[in-house]
Amino acid sequence: MRIKLSGGAERDLERGCDFYRNIDPDLAIYFYDCLASDIDSLVLYAGVHASVDGWHYTFSKRFPFVIWYGVSGGMVNVYAVLDGRSEPSENDAILRRRPGDNE
Repeated sequence: MRIKLSGGAERDLERGCDFYRNIDPDLAIYFYDCLASDIDSLVLYAGVHASVDGWHYTFSKRFPFVIWYGVSGGMVNVYAVLDGRSEPSENDAILRRRPGDNE
C-alpha cells in the first residue's frame, strides 16, 4: 500500500502543528511525529477501521485527532486530519467539501 495525503490533509496537519507550536515548539514537533506515525501505520492497517458514509477513520494514538481516509486499489488516500474535539457537524462539513471519492 502507498499513502497519499490530500492538500486538505496537509493543511490540517499544519494547523495542528501551529496550534501546538503556540504552546511549545517541541510539542509541535512531537505532534507531527506522532501523527506521521499514525498515518504511516495505514500501510498495514488501512481498511480495517470503522467507516461512516464511506469514509474510514482512525484515531491518533497520542493526540485528539481523527484521520479520515479511503482505500482504492493499492492506495490509501488520506482526506482529512481533524481535531476530534470539534463539533461533529463542523467535521462533517469539512469532509463534504474535501475533494476525492468517498470510498
